[in-house]
Amino acid sequence: MSAPQLFDRALLARRLKRAAASFAQAAFLKERVSEDMLDTLAAINRSFPLALDLGARGGVFGRMLRDSPVADKVGFLIEADLATDMLPDGGVALDDEALPFGDDSLNLIVSGLSLHTVNDLPGALVQILRALTPDGLFIGALFGGETLKELRACLMEAEIEIRGGYGPRIAPFAESPDLIDLMKRIGFAMPVVDCDRVSVSYEHPLRLLADLRRMGETNVLMERPRKGLNKAILTRMCELYIERFSDAEGRVTATFEIVTLSGWKPHESQQKPLRPGSAKMRLADALGVKETKL
Repeated sequence: MSAPQLFDRALLARRLKRAAASFAQAAFLKERVSEDMLDTLAAINRSFPLALDLGARGGVFGRMLRDSPVADKVGFLIEADLATDMLPDGGVALDDEALPFGDDSLNLIVSGLSLHTVNDLPGALVQILRALTPDGLFIGALFGGETLKELRACLMEAEIEIRGGYGPRIAPFAESPDLIDLMKRIGFAMPVVDCDRVSVSYEHPLRLLADLRRMGETNVLMERPRKGLNKAILTRMCELYIERFSDAEGRVTATFEIVTLSGWKPHESQQKPLRPGSAKMRLADALGVKETKL
């Protein structure tokens, strides 16, 4: 049974191609998640001879890796993206939904803010797990459910007021509790999910829309409205946004929730939880406190 087609991947490729020339002007979130991934690698005492960067977006992670203290931990980095215009020199064009790598072939896979637009996230994670070598590591960041909550609310109300109805213009994003369950079901060992809520200040709501265009993060939903946002809707959206989400200086806030997933491909050398009842010491003794029976 095929996964529902939520996103128009061909349109996404075209939007990324359009955004490539100006992506660096709005790469602050990509840089943030890349820095977090490098911090994770810094805490791991091992090397990764062959690595893959899914959704390279101009090679942000690769550049930051080369300039970081953990550069010697990663041997060869394959930088890949859906859009050829987003590839750094030597990068590989490929689709996150159809990885061409053999089983047990990659030691490390990172993905910074690209997996939230795949149609079958469980299927993509299964492919990632298969491509990893035993004891290989996956680190991925994607947008979570709180992302653009202010814009979503104001757009919806403005369009209902002007047109009498509303069409989906911002994609639904996954929730972190669902993602940790998904990682476990797929078979990642020692999965971890972290959530980072980033508040970004803008001079005007239209500045936010301009940044989303530069990021290639405009609407690619299959069921997107065929009517665009006219001047009346945009004007009303901006009025609502400024009224509800501006600070004392008149600047507006946009929320981006970044959910970071990490997990290992199972290997016999990894630590495993003890069986229930196998402890050799009472918790009270370990804590140095007196046990009180109920």
